Amino acid sequence: MRQIFRLLLLLVLSALLLTGCGSPSGTVTPSAPASETHPSAGESTQTPFVPSTPVPEIPLAAKINGQEITQDEYQAEVSRARAASEAGLVAYNEADILQTLIDETLLAQGAAEAGFIPDEALVQSRIAQLGLNENSLAEWLAANGYTRESFEQALSRSIAAAWMRDQIIAAVPSTTEQVHARQILLYNSDEAESVYAQLQSGSDFETLAAQYDPHTLGDLGWFPRSYLAVPELDDPVFALQPGEYTAVIQTVLGFHIVQVIERDLQHPLSPGALQVIRIQAIQNWLDERSAQSEIQIFLP
Repeated sequence: MRQIFRLLLLLVLSALLLTGCGSPSGTVTPSAPASETHPSAGESTQTPFVPSTPVPEIPLAAKINGQEITQDEYQAEVSRARAASEAGLVAYNEADILQTLIDETLLAQGAAEAGFIPDEALVQSRIAQLGLNENSLAEWLAANGYTRESFEQALSRSIAAAWMRDQIIAAVPSTTEQVHARQILLYNSDEAESVYAQLQSGSDFETLAAQYDPHTLGDLGWFPRSYLAVPELDDPVFALQPGEYTAVIQTVLGFHIVQVIERDLQHPLSPGALQVIRIQAIQNWLDERSAQSEIQIFLP
C-alpha cells in the first residue's frame, strides 16, 4: 500500500524555507492636478482603449475539489523527499509524492467538514516546538525550498490531515470477528492434491501440518479478515466452522489447505492486527473520499 502519511513528520524532516521577501515598499507621489480643459467642437471625448495586462497562470500539478496544488509545490516536495531519502530518513518514491499530497489534502478537507481547522495560534505553536530562533528557522526554511507562507500552509494542512487520520483510527474497534487457524502450505499442485486426498481419507490435519512445518506446526494464530498477506484465503477460511478445512487454494505463495481451529465474533485484536486494520480503514476512507471528489491531475 502506498505511503499516504508523511504528514508533519515529513514536513519536519524536510525542514523549512523563510525568505525575507515582502510587498514592494515606497511611496507614490501624486501627480499635479491637470488644468481643466474643454474639448473643442468636433473633438472626441472617448477614453482611448488600453489593453489589460494578462495575469500569467500558475502551473498546477493537481486540483482537488477546487483546491490547487501547484507544480512548484509538488517539485519542492519531491526535492525534500529526495533529500530525506539520501539522508536515510525515509524511503523515496517520486511516483508516490503527488498521491501523498492529494491524500493529505483529502484528509484536511474532511477535517474541515468535521469542524476542525487549525488556527493561527496552533500553527505557530507547532513552529515554536521546533525550538529554532528566527535565524535558524530562516536557514532551515531556506535549505528546504519553503517560504514562511508556504511552510505555514503545508503545516496547517498536515495538522488537519493528522487530526482526520486520528478520527478514522479512533473509530476502529479493538475487537472483531477472528478465526484461529492452521495451514498446510505446499509448493506444487500435485503434492497439494495428494495431501488433500489424505485428509479426505481421514488423515489428521494437525499431524500432517506438523509434518510439513515442524517449526510452527502450521499455526497461523488468530486473525481478522483482510489481515493475511494473501486475500484469496479470506472468504474460504471465514466460511468454515471449527474443525473444517478448505480445499486446495492457490496463491502467489503456493498451495494452501487451511483448517479453522476456533472462531470468535469479538476476539481482541493483537497489536499487529490492529495496526493493519487501522491502515486499511484509512485507505478505505481515502478510496471512498476519492470516488466522491473531483480530482484533476495536470502532470504528464
